[in-house]
Parts: sequence; C-alpha cells; structure tokens
Amino acid sequence: MPTPIKMAKNLTSRAEDYSKWYNELVYKADLAENSGVRGCMVIKPYGYAIWEMMQKELDRMFKETGHQNAYFPLFIPKSYFTKEASHVDGFAKECAVVTHYRLKVDENGEIVVDPDAKLEEELIVRPTSETIIWDTYRRWVQSYRDLPLLINQWANVVRWEMRTRLFLRTAEFLWQEGHTAHATQQEAIEEAEQMMNIYATFAESFMAVPVIKGLKSENERFAGALETYCIEAMMQDGKALQAGTSHFLGQNFAKAFDVKFADKEGKLDYVWATSWGVSTRLMGALIMTHSDDNGLVLPPNLAPDQVVIIPIYRNDEQYEQTVGRGKELMASLRQKGIRVKLDQRDTHKPGWKFNEYELKGVPVRIAIGPKDLENGTLEVARRDTLSKEIVSADQVVAHVAALLGDIQNKLFDAAQQMQTGYTSHAETYLAFKEIIKTKGGFVWAHWDGTPETEERIKNETKATIRCIPLEGPMEPGACMVTGKYSLRKVIFAKAY
Repeated sequence: MPTPIKMAKNLTSRAEDYSKWYNELVYKADLAENSGVRGCMVIKPYGYAIWEMMQKELDRMFKETGHQNAYFPLFIPKSYFTKEASHVDGFAKECAVVTHYRLKVDENGEIVVDPDAKLEEELIVRPTSETIIWDTYRRWVQSYRDLPLLINQWANVVRWEMRTRLFLRTAEFLWQEGHTAHATQQEAIEEAEQMMNIYATFAESFMAVPVIKGLKSENERFAGALETYCIEAMMQDGKALQAGTSHFLGQNFAKAFDVKFADKEGKLDYVWATSWGVSTRLMGALIMTHSDDNGLVLPPNLAPDQVVIIPIYRNDEQYEQTVGRGKELMASLRQKGIRVKLDQRDTHKPGWKFNEYELKGVPVRIAIGPKDLENGTLEVARRDTLSKEIVSADQVVAHVAALLGDIQNKLFDAAQQMQTGYTSHAETYLAFKEIIKTKGGFVWAHWDGTPETEERIKNETKATIRCIPLEGPMEPGACMVTGKYSLRKVIFAKAY
C-alpha cells in the first residue's frame, strides 16, 4: 500500500470555518490577493496560469464550433444602455459611470475632478457588452449571407458589488462573452443549447466538476433574455455555484438596435440572438470542489504544472547528479506532452518544497535522491490521495502518464459522489426547510411555477431555484408550498 505523506497543517480546516479556509487557501497558494481598489483583486502569476489553461481549452472549443474572437470597447454610451429596458433594469444598481475626462490641481494643491471636463454623454463601464455589440452588429449585418455571426470576446467587466470574495464575486472580473446573431429562432435556440453543452463538457472533462444542466426560472433569467440555460455545480459546503450561463435573447436586442437582414426572398426581418459566458468565478468552483485542508488540489487537465521534480541532495556533487537526472526525466516527460517543472533552487530545502507544491495542488511530485540514482528508482507522490510509491526509473514516464489520467478520473468521481451526497428530495415544505437548514445541497421539490411562490421560498429559506433540470424525473405532482399542480420537480439550493 502507498505510504501517506506527512504534512503539518497550515490552513484553517474546512470543518472549522469554510469561508476562512477558502480565503486562506487563495492567499497561501499564491492565486490572488485583494488590491488597493475596494472589491478588486490582483490575480497572481500562479492563479493566472490556471486561468490561462481554462482560456486555452475553452477558446479551442469555441473555435472548433465556428466562433471567432473580437474585442469591443470598455465604455458604453448611456443612450445605448437604455435602449433595452429589462436589460438596463437588471444591471442598473451595479453600474460604474464615467462623468468626467480630466483631473486638475486646485489652488490648495489637491488633485480634483475638473468641472469643466464633463462628458457630453456619460459612459457606463461595461457590466456586459450586449448593447455596444448590438450597436456594432447593426453595421455588420445586412443580408442572410452575413449570418450566422458567431463572435466571442475575452475581456474584463465591472459590476459594483458591495460584498466581494476573491474569484467568486469581485467588482471587476475576467470573463468571456459570446454574442451571436442568427437568421431563425431555431438556430439561435440551438446555439444557446450548444454553448451550455460546451460549458458542461469543459466543467466535467477539464475541471472534473460534475454539473446539472437546466433552465433558469423567469425570476432568475439574465436581464433581457427569453430563456437562460445554465450549469450548476455543488461545492463541499453544500452551496451551489452557477458555473456558466447561455441566453436565448430572441429578437429583443435586434429590435432595440434595429439589426435587420434581408432573407433569400429579399424580405427584411430582425435577427435572432444569443449571448453566453463564463468568468474567473470558475476558479472559485475549481478550488472549492476539490481542495482539502492541506491546500489546493488541481485536476491534471488544468494544472499549469502537472508534475514537479524535486532533487534531494547533501552536497554539490549530489546536487549536480540529481539535477542532471531531473533534467533528463523532464525532457522525457515533456516528449509525452506532460507539463513538468524541475525545482532546482538551492535556496529552499526539499521538505519546504514538498509543502509548497502540496499547498499549490500540483498533481504529481517526483523526488530524486542519491539512493534513487543507485537503485534505479524514483519516489512518485500523488496530491489527491496524499500517497507515494517507489517506481522503477525505466517505467516512470508511462507510470506518470497513466497516473495523471487516474487522478483526473478519481477527482471527478469524488466530486460526483459529493454532489450525490448533497442531493435530496422534499415532498413537503416542512421537510424542505429542514433539509435546507441542516444539510444544504441540491433539493428537488415541486413548485407551482409562480414568481410569488418562488420569492416566498427565497425570503423564508434563502434558497433559490438553481435550475429547472433538462434531465431527470418528469413526474407531475403538487407544489410543496401551495399544493397547486406542478409539472415536474425543480432544483433548489443556497448558492454563492
């Protein structure tokens, strides 16, 4: 049996204080930190490297389905933003507004806003880009030959959140937002569904995070959407996290910005639209799904370094020998497409490095010492189970390649088991309230479909409808609150 790795705890335990554990982990694993701007974060190189891995895979998946990247302005004229009433209402409270374009030094030597430099029209710092993009599409679309228009943007957005938490909710965050235009309603619906499925595939295959696909209730839809598709994940503390959304916008934005096209018969009609996005909130999901009291646990498919090699030595000669062997092994692993780091720093002891990489969640650690060189063996440790084993040097490359696949699968299986453990069914409102209060997690329950009942449940329990699932049992029943007819159960949970 593999030998457990001994490691001193340096984090608050999840059981003791989950929120404190999360914040400490983000800081100590060198992922991000708060900045001098309230509610905004600095994403540190290691955290950004993980985000780049996410970007890389998602960008590939988008382009494989015909999408192209573009970039649109950060600032949106206020007049654009007010053209779609339900959209502006959904974001009004979170908008940052630019009113002036110049500073000056006053008679007291203080830097102040120049009152003579007031903008003719106020600018909104984008909370999302539908309005500026649809104003642009009006110039890009004239004929059915211009459709479909499949555009994605990697950008930052600003939503002036009052209560923030690193990665999960910040005033400024990074994301991608897709915006597409189509000739028919069916094409747009198929696009929205396709993107939801791409997000689900990414979450499960790369993040090792199982998700539930579904539709948002009318109350929870994106502002201006006719339908919002979503993927919902479950965190270790029994709270849900919305991991991605895809919106069918109908012709609302096309009508607001007069985006029309001539069909094959020359008839003019408004295009049909979608938008869809995921953000650095995925980093929070990744952390909270897999990590433990010893630190970050990364799935190999998204780990910037899948393997770290640590030489162990007592003198300069041993240093040269173990580092030399490490370089050979690194080259062999890289030939197999494995991302490897050789830590040959002589400023830190091996034990300190072991703790560092366990904290940072590197999936596999290989130690090379003088005895390993003599015996033709290597010590291989896996982060997910905190176990290690001795492997023959001539078999280590194949062993590590197989081990990375096993770790990826085991992390998904463990997360699936955790989600299953946090899934309950409630037939009565009393039972529902008890589950939400004592256990949490996803609760399947009948709902009568009215916003009033949904709002009552939210006010009384803090649980919201996470989604109307697209898969699962379709048995009709009675609403747990009102007793009225319900077509099927929906999924409730407290959420981030």
